[in-house]
Amino acid sequence: MALLIGKNEDELEKNLGTPVRIDESMYGYQWFIYNQNPKSYLQVGVENNRIVTIFAIGQNLDVAPFEIGQPVEEIFNTHYIDTNINLEYNGNSYRFELNDTDLNLRPMVQLGDIFVQLYIDKFTGNLSSVRFLDASTLIKQRPYELVYNGVLIQAPDPSEEMQRAIEEDTEQEIFDITNVLRDRNKLNVLQWDENTARAAFQHSKDMSENNDFSHTSKKFGDLDKRLKTADVVYQAAGENIAANYTDGPAVVEGWLNSKGHREALLNEEYSHLGVGVYQKYYTQNFIQKTEQ
Repeated sequence: MALLIGKNEDELEKNLGTPVRIDESMYGYQWFIYNQNPKSYLQVGVENNRIVTIFAIGQNLDVAPFEIGQPVEEIFNTHYIDTNINLEYNGNSYRFELNDTDLNLRPMVQLGDIFVQLYIDKFTGNLSSVRFLDASTLIKQRPYELVYNGVLIQAPDPSEEMQRAIEEDTEQEIFDITNVLRDRNKLNVLQWDENTARAAFQHSKDMSENNDFSHTSKKFGDLDKRLKTADVVYQAAGENIAANYTDGPAVVEGWLNSKGHREALLNEEYSHLGVGVYQKYYTQNFIQKTEQ
C-alpha cells in the first residue's frame, strides 16, 4: 500500500480497480472508497491525479512493513518511535510533537518521505489501522502539536455546498468503518437508518451551533426524546459523540479506544445505525429496531 503514495490515478485503478464511490474531504483530496469487503476496506486520497494519503483498516490488506492486528510490542521493538517528527518542505521547517497519548494510541513512523500514522487498539494491544501520508497532507491535517518556521500549508476553505457534501461523505465513511470493526469482532453488520441519521445530524448541528458538547440538548432533550421526535421506533438505543477530529477514520478509531463508546460500537443487540456530521461535530445513533 505504501508504494502507491505519489502514484497517479491510473496506477491506482490498475492495482485496485474502480472505487465503489468517490468522497470529498476537507483537505483538498478526494477519497476513493473501496468498501466491497470489510476485510479489504480501504480509502485512498487522490489530489491533482496523485495519491497523497491512504487509510487502510481491512485486515487482509498489505500494509507492510506493518500488519493489521500486529501486537504493539512487536511494532515498538522493530521500529524507532520518536516523540518528534521533523520535516522540511518547500524551504519551510515543521516539527510535530507527540504527547504520551499520541505515542500510545497513534504513534507515527517515517519511511523515507512517507509518514505512517499507526492507530493502536489499546483494549487488544494490536494495530487497528494504518494511515500513509505525504508531507504536504500531513502538514494540512496537523494530527499532532505543530511548531513551524516559514509558511503553514492550509487546507482549502470549502463552499457551503461542498462542506455539506464533505459531511455526508464522512457520515458514510463512519458507517462503513463501524461495520468493518463489527465484522472484525464477528458481530452482525448494521443497516443504515435514514430517520436515525437525521436525528444524529440534528444533534451534531445543535452541538456546533450552541458550542455545547453533550448527550442532552438544552433545546431538543436526551437521545430518547430526540429519536421519538424523528419518528424512530426502537427497542434499545445508544449514542456516540465526538468533536474536532481530523476526519471520519480518526473519529471511529477514537471511539474504539474509549470504553463506553467502544461498547456502543460493538454492541451485539443493535441492528441499525444513523450518523450525522456537522462541521467538526460527529454523532452516531445506534438502535435495535422493534420487531414488527
